[in-house]
Order: sequence, then structure tokens, then C-alpha cells
Amino acid sequence: MSAGQKLEKKAVSVMIAFYCRKHHHTKTLCEECSKLLNYSYARIEHCIFKDDKPNCSKCTVHCYKKDMREQIRVIMRYSGPRMLWYNPILAIGHLLRNLRKTKDKSFYLKKSQNNE
Repeated sequence: MSAGQKLEKKAVSVMIAFYCRKHHHTKTLCEECSKLLNYSYARIEHCIFKDDKPNCSKCTVHCYKKDMREQIRVIMRYSGPRMLWYNPILAIGHLLRNLRKTKDKSFYLKKSQNNE
């Protein structure tokens, strides 16, 4: 697993945990948030970009299912700005990775789908 993927996993886990704590009023992840976290981990691990992993919002290949993408979008919209207060180093790192130019590797996705 690349460094970009590890950082993306860390960021998404912190954001989901923060959202769950504030909206579902639990100290540990609820079932719904736990499923979303596991799904996000799987998507990050199978990302075709590997070392060049951009943030998902900047990605040219959307690998999340529509309903999961909407859930993670809501969570990131809530947690993202608040992360500057609760985990500023992680938040700034996430923002800096977001500034990187994304390479278009959508043809890899089409090629891998044809092989399946």
C-alpha cells in the first residue's frame, strides 16, 4: 500500500469517526458508519492510481457506488472544515494532496473491466 493510500485511509477514518460521534452520538462507530468505513478502505486499497492517489473528490475515476458516494460526500462536507480544529496536521496534509494534479487513468479502468 502506498503512502498516499495510507494517508487517505487515515483521513477518511478520522472524518467518519468525527461525523459519527457528532451525529449518531456514539463513542465508537455505529453499524452504518462502520460499513461505510470498510467500503472506503476497500475502494482505497483497489485504487488504480496507487502511488499517485489523489483525493477522491479530485479523482477522474469514480469507484464508489452512488449511494456510498453520497454518504461519504455528506460526511466530508461536515467533517472536512472542522478537521482544521480537531486534527490540523491531517487536515492540512489532506488539503495539500488535494492541490496535486490528477492524472487521467480512466483507460486503465476500462481495460481492467474488459479483462474480467
